Amino acid sequence: MMFAFTQNVMAQISFSGKITDATSGEPVPAATIQLENTFIGTVSDFNGNFTLNRIREADTVYLLLSHLSYETQRVAVSATQNAEALQFALQAKSILSNEVVVSAIRADKSTPTTFTTVTQEEISKNNLGQDLPWLLDQTPSIVTTSDAGAGVGYTSMRIRGSDQTRINVTVNGIPLNDPESQGVFWVNMPDFASSIDNVQIQRGVGTSTNGAAAFGATVDLQTAQRNDSAYAELNNSYGSFNTWKHTLKAGTGLIKNKFAFDARLSRITSDGYVDRATSDLKSFFVSGAYYGKTTIVRANVFSGVEKTYQAWWGVPQDLLQTNRTYNYYNYPNETDNYQQDHYQLFVSQEITKKLLLNAAGHYTYGRGYYEQYRGPEYNNDLGFNSTQRFSAYGLENVIIGNDTITRTSLIRQRWLDNHFYGMTYSLKYDNLKKWNLTVGGAWNVYDGAHFGEIIWAQYASNGAMGHRFYDNKGLKKDRNMYAKWNYFPVKKIGLFLDVQYRNVDYSVVGTEIGQATLDVDVQYHFFNPKAGLSYKINQRNNLYASFAIGNREPVRRDFIDNPLNQDPQHETLRNLETGYQFASQKFSFVANYFLMHYKNQLVLTGELNDVGAFVRTNVPVSYRIGIELQAQWKIHRKFWWSANFTYSENKIKEFTEYLYVYDENYSVVDIEETILKNRDIALSPRFIGGSIFTYMPVKNIELAFITKYVGKQFLDNTQNEERQLNAYVVNNFRVVYRFVPKKNWMDEINFHLLLNNIFNTLYENNGYTLSEAYLNSDQSRSRVDYNYYYPQAGFNFMLGVGLKF
Repeated sequence: MMFAFTQNVMAQISFSGKITDATSGEPVPAATIQLENTFIGTVSDFNGNFTLNRIREADTVYLLLSHLSYETQRVAVSATQNAEALQFALQAKSILSNEVVVSAIRADKSTPTTFTTVTQEEISKNNLGQDLPWLLDQTPSIVTTSDAGAGVGYTSMRIRGSDQTRINVTVNGIPLNDPESQGVFWVNMPDFASSIDNVQIQRGVGTSTNGAAAFGATVDLQTAQRNDSAYAELNNSYGSFNTWKHTLKAGTGLIKNKFAFDARLSRITSDGYVDRATSDLKSFFVSGAYYGKTTIVRANVFSGVEKTYQAWWGVPQDLLQTNRTYNYYNYPNETDNYQQDHYQLFVSQEITKKLLLNAAGHYTYGRGYYEQYRGPEYNNDLGFNSTQRFSAYGLENVIIGNDTITRTSLIRQRWLDNHFYGMTYSLKYDNLKKWNLTVGGAWNVYDGAHFGEIIWAQYASNGAMGHRFYDNKGLKKDRNMYAKWNYFPVKKIGLFLDVQYRNVDYSVVGTEIGQATLDVDVQYHFFNPKAGLSYKINQRNNLYASFAIGNREPVRRDFIDNPLNQDPQHETLRNLETGYQFASQKFSFVANYFLMHYKNQLVLTGELNDVGAFVRTNVPVSYRIGIELQAQWKIHRKFWWSANFTYSENKIKEFTEYLYVYDENYSVVDIEETILKNRDIALSPRFIGGSIFTYMPVKNIELAFITKYVGKQFLDNTQNEERQLNAYVVNNFRVVYRFVPKKNWMDEINFHLLLNNIFNTLYENNGYTLSEAYLNSDQSRSRVDYNYYYPQAGFNFMLGVGLKF
């Protein structure tokens, strides 16, 4: 081993050089120098100098030179040049690139925070119809869910145990989270992955961004980059459960070196794994841009229309072994119907080489309803009587002879009609030496109407067709300002300071189902500071640490569904991130330690409200602490392996469990309180792991064996073994084959085969629990726990064919 090591050292060379501006001859700092097909890279210093050490000797190696303001170059370097100082001159870009649009909110290699960037190439390998969360499943600390069981329809993700409402999501820096629920409904954006160039996930608080506060992660989606040449693509796929995906894309390329237009049209349909959990999803994306030497103007318009049969309630525990595809709903039109239209306008202006201005305006219009049948057929499935009381709908009891009827079966529609609009801005100054400063912010307004209508009833009472049984309006104004400062006092050290002020005004007025009067009027002022330090030990080794404070307001349902009618408190998170990074030609490794300490965290009680959303309550002190490991190893030119692993402790210091006690009329007669200490936070697994073994037997064929492991999760905060999701391991196999026709009448033909859950594992990745007690005739009490799960499909497949012109 020592002999081999000595030989290896003797066969290593070094390169040093300088990056300059081809026109002015001035040095170019912060240029990236990457050794092609390896994990080795560095950044030029303030004087444009760089060094690449311990490179395995070869006749010729290739360097990729890139910078936001310059054209990327690929240069060949001979091994005989290692004794000389290399000189590279970069040409300034004739037009700005799209990256400048998101540069203000994104992390880069010098930012001391924990992040992962997923490229369009990685996304496209699995993009056969499943929603975006499932395409990001191999990133660290993520757990994905699917109501229909196959990744199409209602899907979601949790990162570090934090649910979708705690993950800040933006599209080109524009907020995507629904301002009231703070969730992201991917079903409203079908096949959006086909319009994405890359995704950056910052875990923890991350850097300052726009929109909802990040308490688990920040996810920014950057839409497709400029294509200089005209193109067209046709992608079709078919798979299990009669799942179809059709995507047509086209673009003009750069017209007269100034204009470009791109478009996408998609449709996805699926019967779903769960009974009747069908999806019919349509979407389009259109973009037009003007590129000047110092100016970009881009307009994006995209829309999604979905009709999804509801599978929100999951499967009762006692049916998991006998009827895993059971669906609580059987009314033929128990569907969710929604359309969401997005309009975005961006302007980027390079005022000088050192000063860049970004501004964007946006408007989103969403409207739709879900239809529900409520009647006696559902009485026993969920432990309550689904026949509806007239009084809950503002209706009078019906008197027939001497009988008084207090309940009726009915069909209702619950509507949303909302508008979300505003602007974002940033101004970045880079002195091209030792520091840069970005100031920015956003101003956003949400105006949303919530109302319900009865369209049929067994007994009409005094109601009419379309009787509106609740009607309320939410208004939210969200303003934020931030400043980010990067300072590099010496070559190896970088300092980062980030401060944000955020102001939220939120009100809800009107009536809710059950005739409850809503009167929410709150205002929040949040100060969110962040600071970090990075230290580059040498070319291969890097350390970083950061500390951040985030504050976050409750969501709509925290005010409306609070089980004890208490005003929810805002949450505060103190987040420490420390990490170590190593990179060589064949191997890269990242280790990250995180501590997320919460004050007044809103945690799941284990219950659902009547639209399938989790009910939450504040707990004074809780925390998440853990490590994240990532590695990539190029074992051979045809064989490489990537893996990630997370271990975390997710604890509530003290939690009060409330158990409602009912009499024979299902009226609450008591509430039992139990104080529990040091319990696991619901739906927060200790272990999460992912692995991809990739083998390329020949040039155009890629085979991948993909594994995902998720440890056990508790359904509520009691840490009761009888209310949990079992650990699971799921293995997939992927084949990608690409070739170019010999006559070049087409750019590429590709085939994708995705075999999911190849060992037919029976598993559930989401669930909830309901706990109640009943008063017996002898005044004793009997507790009943109802556990519900979301089973996922066994072995299934997707096959796709793509044509590129």
